[in-house]
Amino acid sequence: MIDVKRIENDKENVEAALKKRMDNVNLDEIIELNTERKKLITEVSELQSERNTVSKELPIRKNKGEDIKSIVGRMRIVGDQITEYNQKIKEIESLLNSKLSELPNIPDDDVAPGGKENNVVLSTWGEKTNKDFELKDHVTLEESLHLVDYKRGVKLAGQGNWIYTGIGARLEWALINFFIETHISDGWEFMLVPHMLTYDCGYTAGQFPKFQDEVYWINENDSNGKFILPTAETALVNIHRGEILKEEDLPKKYFSFTPCYRREAGTSRVEERGTVRGHQFNKVEMVQYTKQGDSERAFDEMLEKAERLVQALGLHYQVSKLAAGDCSAGMCRTYDIEIWIPSMGIYKEVSSISNSRDYQARRGNMKYRDGDTGEIKYVHTLNASGLATSRLLPALLEQNQLEDGSVLLPEVLRKYFDGKERITAD
Repeated sequence: MIDVKRIENDKENVEAALKKRMDNVNLDEIIELNTERKKLITEVSELQSERNTVSKELPIRKNKGEDIKSIVGRMRIVGDQITEYNQKIKEIESLLNSKLSELPNIPDDDVAPGGKENNVVLSTWGEKTNKDFELKDHVTLEESLHLVDYKRGVKLAGQGNWIYTGIGARLEWALINFFIETHISDGWEFMLVPHMLTYDCGYTAGQFPKFQDEVYWINENDSNGKFILPTAETALVNIHRGEILKEEDLPKKYFSFTPCYRREAGTSRVEERGTVRGHQFNKVEMVQYTKQGDSERAFDEMLEKAERLVQALGLHYQVSKLAAGDCSAGMCRTYDIEIWIPSMGIYKEVSSISNSRDYQARRGNMKYRDGDTGEIKYVHTLNASGLATSRLLPALLEQNQLEDGSVLLPEVLRKYFDGKERITAD
């Protein structure tokens, strides 16, 4: 959530920044609501001060035998006014918070305006696959090597679902184990989080209310209704909701493995075949809580970690800096690691590294106490995939395929297959 003081003090610049990702921006109503709120708060404060003063004087006047009827009558009016104004303040604050919660984060100054057409490739690693034989696509490889059963996956759960089978299941699990072991060795704390979350989790993460139709609800009509997490970030970024942390305890570095559940699913388009897009996929996710001024360092660290994982698998990829309109609503900057899938002739995102700064912290009231001044400040939160597997598998199979139809296993995964070097149909 954007600080309303920032909107008041720097309205034109905030509007200009938001226009990099929104078609229409008008902050006048927010400013008017906040002005009215502050005016009412001042009036309530003055009325309470009057009531406190009179409350001290009444016993003295009464003991002196003075007529206090008019004063008592005035205090009844003051009391009613305080109640009325407090109710108005409540209503205005509810509307104000609603308006503020609809606004996305302010993109960083160096983030380009517009949508994905304005994304910029910052770097590449490795080379595109160059084989002297006809390449097979990942779906053909998955089926010929008995790694994925699409037909029975659809039978069990409908379109956009699959079953990892045999070696395919082991390969998926090997990737997840490799990521988990790497994060642990880097000193990150492993968390296994609930998959069913309350509305507040989606709100704090910045996904609700705007995108609440994109998740699966257990019972949306229930006041205590829960939804199935679309990513572990939604849980991890809520761990310290409503807390004040000590500066010396920052940064907090957490990661989790979960399936991710989303309403989006694959289509018949070539670039979304197989496991590239589905209702359920596996991902290892990283989240950091940092003090203010430290989140840029954390961003670089998380980008380097995610890149290192892809490099360890020996896979060609590029890093893209997203334009404002292609960033998630709660993020002020995002870099995507996009992996090359030869049969599609395109790059697909396997990790998004994003900085929310204090946007999520304001929504979730997550703060820390400055060790020097004692001042209470909002933390900064960041997230990054480390990594999502459903697009890694197609890239791994296609980039590492051999002429005989087998697939070369990345060296870092061979320990999970008793040293086996290739995946074969045997």
